[in-house]
Amino acid sequence: MEPLLGIKLGCLCALLGLTLICGLIPTCSKWFQIEAATGRHRRVLNLLGCTSAGVFLGAGFMHMTAEALEGIESEIQKFMGQNRTRNKGDSYDDADSAFVQYPYGELIISLGFFFVFFLESLASQCCPGTAGPSAVQEEEWAGNHVLGFHSHESLPSPSKRPLRAFVLLLSLSFHSVFEGLAVGLQPTVAATVQLCLAVLAHKGLVVFGVALRLMKTGTGTRWTIFSILSLALMSPLGLGLGLTIAAGDSSEGKGLAQAVLEGVAAGTFLYVTFLEILPRELSSHEIPLAKWGCVAIGFTFMALIALWA
Repeated sequence: MEPLLGIKLGCLCALLGLTLICGLIPTCSKWFQIEAATGRHRRVLNLLGCTSAGVFLGAGFMHMTAEALEGIESEIQKFMGQNRTRNKGDSYDDADSAFVQYPYGELIISLGFFFVFFLESLASQCCPGTAGPSAVQEEEWAGNHVLGFHSHESLPSPSKRPLRAFVLLLSLSFHSVFEGLAVGLQPTVAATVQLCLAVLAHKGLVVFGVALRLMKTGTGTRWTIFSILSLALMSPLGLGLGLTIAAGDSSEGKGLAQAVLEGVAAGTFLYVTFLEILPRELSSHEIPLAKWGCVAIGFTFMALIALWA
């Protein structure tokens, strides 16, 4: 076996093992079940949830969005270079400049955001109650209950979030496949190890946050384990695809398609982060400065990892 292939197989096992460990710790430990927590234990879990929200925020901006923008810009530059080579006799300098300067990356990420927004609006229109109530609505219902205002409407269950949970897992799955793909395509042992360590550093935090999020929203243990297992298999799957592509011929347009899909995944991830995770964690006015600090700590972790990732 070649040394490079052996290193990549070791990276595959490391990605799979770390994801399973970090995802199953909150799932299998009763300490993380917020329904049974009271007093200081419950406050600690709420602050831990805010820290995971900061991790999601940092992952969305410092990793997924940044990588998508870089990939899209690189592929567009490559596409324009190929066009210049094919059309040496023609002058398209002004048109090429305008084409390159247009913010295509931001547009693709926004399309991912609005696509999930449309799906959730469509689900709410066709099947009321499918997408669940917003965090703001839940805060209003909870506030009315505390202030003594009674309503005939029942307090909604926080577990009725199937669409947003699915979108969160889907976007992270796409991102995990592309991370594994990048590791599998590395040409040297040093580059493979460096990139794999960078992926492992932030992947453990993100998967831990996903498991904690699923537990806090009342997702069943079996469904949570299935979700973590599915997510754990995505990076090894991408790494296997990278090995296959590296062994064969890479066709034109494959890099651009990957960059576009990663941009869409980043947009969907930002939608869930801003409209589901952050509002839910910050909906309560209890210890607001401590919550802000925990969100900032989670974001700082991901920002520091981005320095060398």
